[in-house]
Amino acid sequence: MKSYRKELRFRTQTRRAFINITPQVEATLAESGILEGLALVNAMNITASVFINDDEGGLHRDFERWLEGLAPEKPYDRYDHNGFEDNADAHLKRTIMGREAVCAVTNGRLDFGTWERIFYAEFDGKREKRVLVKIIGE
Repeated sequence: MKSYRKELRFRTQTRRAFINITPQVEATLAESGILEGLALVNAMNITASVFINDDEGGLHRDFERWLEGLAPEKPYDRYDHNGFEDNADAHLKRTIMGREAVCAVTNGRLDFGTWERIFYAEFDGKREKRVLVKIIGE
Protein backbone atom coordinates (compact mmCIF):
# COMPACT_ATOMS: atom_id res chain seq x y z
CA MET A 1 0.00 0.00 0.00
CA LYS A 2 1.21 3.52 -0.83
CA SER A 3 0.44 6.80 0.85
CA TYR A 4 0.82 10.38 -0.34
CA ARG A 5 0.57 13.57 1.72
CA LYS A 6 0.26 17.17 0.61
CA GLU A 7 -0.76 20.40 2.33
CA LEU A 8 -2.85 23.00 0.54
CA ARG A 9 -2.77 26.58 1.81
CA PHE A 10 -5.54 29.16 1.76
CA ARG A 11 -5.86 32.80 2.76
CA THR A 12 -9.28 34.34 2.22
CA GLN A 13 -9.92 38.06 1.90
CA THR A 14 -13.09 37.75 3.99
CA ARG A 15 -13.87 36.34 7.42
CA ARG A 16 -16.08 33.61 5.93
CA ALA A 17 -15.86 31.85 2.58
CA PHE A 18 -16.72 28.61 0.80
CA ILE A 19 -14.08 27.48 -1.72
CA ASN A 20 -14.40 24.56 -4.13
CA ILE A 21 -11.07 22.76 -3.67
CA THR A 22 -11.95 19.77 -5.85
CA PRO A 23 -9.44 20.73 -8.60
CA GLN A 24 -6.57 20.92 -6.08
CA VAL A 25 -7.53 17.56 -4.57
CA GLU A 26 -7.80 15.98 -8.04
CA ALA A 27 -4.35 17.35 -8.93
CA THR A 28 -2.96 15.91 -5.69
CA LEU A 29 -4.51 12.54 -6.50
CA ALA A 30 -2.88 12.60 -9.95
CA GLU A 31 0.51 13.43 -8.34
CA SER A 32 0.12 10.49 -5.96
CA GLY A 33 -0.14 7.86 -8.70
CA ILE A 34 -2.68 5.99 -6.56
CA LEU A 35 -5.46 4.37 -8.59
CA GLU A 36 -7.54 2.60 -5.91
CA GLY A 37 -7.95 3.68 -2.31
CA LEU A 38 -9.18 6.57 -0.19
CA ALA A 39 -8.56 10.29 -0.11
CA LEU A 40 -8.82 12.10 3.23
CA VAL A 41 -9.10 15.88 3.09
CA ASN A 42 -9.14 17.72 6.41
CA ALA A 43 -8.88 21.24 7.72
CA MET A 44 -5.76 21.80 9.82
CA ASN A 45 -7.26 24.72 11.73
CA ILE A 46 -9.99 24.65 14.35
CA THR A 47 -11.95 27.50 12.71
CA ALA A 48 -12.19 25.96 9.22
CA SER A 49 -13.99 22.98 7.76
CA VAL A 50 -13.90 20.58 4.83
CA PHE A 51 -17.12 19.04 3.53
CA ILE A 52 -18.69 17.55 0.41
CA ASN A 53 -21.76 19.09 -1.20
CA ASP A 54 -23.08 20.84 -4.31
CA ASP A 55 -21.24 23.80 -5.88
CA GLU A 56 -24.28 26.06 -6.04
CA GLY A 57 -24.18 29.68 -4.87
CA GLY A 58 -27.70 29.69 -3.46
CA LEU A 59 -26.88 26.68 -1.30
CA HIS A 60 -23.72 28.38 -0.03
CA ARG A 61 -25.74 31.46 0.92
CA ASP A 62 -28.20 29.13 2.68
CA PHE A 63 -25.31 27.58 4.63
CA GLU A 64 -24.11 31.05 5.59
CA ARG A 65 -27.54 32.15 6.86
CA TRP A 66 -28.16 28.84 8.65
CA LEU A 67 -24.78 28.87 10.39
CA GLU A 68 -25.10 32.53 11.32
CA GLY A 69 -28.50 31.74 12.86
CA LEU A 70 -27.01 28.92 14.93
CA ALA A 71 -23.80 30.71 15.95
CA PRO A 72 -23.95 34.43 15.15
CA GLU A 73 -20.66 36.28 14.95
CA LYS A 74 -21.94 39.23 17.02
CA PRO A 75 -22.33 40.37 19.67
CA TYR A 76 -18.88 39.14 20.59
CA ASP A 77 -19.61 39.30 24.32
CA ARG A 78 -22.24 36.56 24.03
CA TYR A 79 -19.42 33.97 24.08
CA ASP A 80 -17.21 33.10 27.03
CA HIS A 81 -14.38 32.17 24.64
CA ASN A 82 -14.13 35.69 23.25
CA GLY A 83 -11.67 37.86 25.08
CA PHE A 84 -8.28 37.85 23.44
CA GLU A 85 -9.95 36.66 20.21
CA ASP A 86 -13.39 37.25 18.71
CA ASN A 87 -13.84 33.92 16.93
CA ALA A 88 -15.98 31.73 19.19
CA ASP A 89 -18.64 31.61 16.47
CA ALA A 90 -16.04 30.23 14.02
CA HIS A 91 -15.23 27.36 16.39
CA LEU A 92 -18.92 26.49 16.67
CA LYS A 93 -19.50 26.71 12.91
CA ARG A 94 -16.56 24.36 12.31
CA THR A 95 -18.01 21.86 14.75
CA ILE A 96 -21.32 21.92 12.89
CA MET A 97 -19.79 21.58 9.40
CA GLY A 98 -17.15 19.03 10.37
CA ARG A 99 -13.42 18.63 10.08
CA GLU A 100 -12.91 16.36 7.08
CA ALA A 101 -14.20 14.56 4.03
CA VAL A 102 -13.24 11.09 2.83
CA CYS A 103 -13.76 10.05 -0.77
CA ALA A 104 -13.18 6.72 -2.49
CA VAL A 105 -10.59 6.63 -5.26
CA THR A 106 -11.51 4.42 -8.21
CA ASN A 107 -9.46 4.12 -11.40
CA GLY A 108 -7.39 7.14 -10.34
CA ARG A 109 -10.39 9.43 -9.90
CA LEU A 110 -12.40 10.72 -6.96
CA ASP A 111 -15.52 8.56 -6.88
CA PHE A 112 -18.21 11.23 -6.51
CA GLY A 113 -21.97 11.09 -6.65
CA THR A 114 -23.79 13.48 -8.96
CA TRP A 115 -22.89 17.12 -8.18
CA GLU A 116 -20.58 16.24 -5.26
CA ARG A 117 -17.56 18.50 -4.81
CA ILE A 118 -15.10 19.09 -1.96
CA PHE A 119 -15.22 22.45 -0.19
CA TYR A 120 -13.01 24.34 2.20
CA ALA A 121 -15.12 26.47 4.53
CA GLU A 122 -13.43 29.38 6.25
CA PHE A 123 -15.08 30.88 9.33
CA ASP A 124 -12.28 33.14 10.66
CA GLY A 125 -10.28 34.16 7.62
CA LYS A 126 -7.78 36.74 6.49
CA ARG A 127 -4.79 34.62 7.51
CA GLU A 128 -3.11 31.58 6.02
CA LYS A 129 -4.52 28.19 6.92
CA ARG A 130 -3.76 24.64 5.82
CA VAL A 131 -5.71 21.70 4.46
CA LEU A 132 -4.21 18.20 4.54
CA VAL A 133 -4.76 15.80 1.65
CA LYS A 134 -3.75 12.23 2.54
CA ILE A 135 -4.25 9.53 -0.09
CA ILE A 136 -3.76 5.85 0.66
CA GLY A 137 -4.11 2.87 -1.62
CA GLU A 138 -2.52 1.08 -4.55
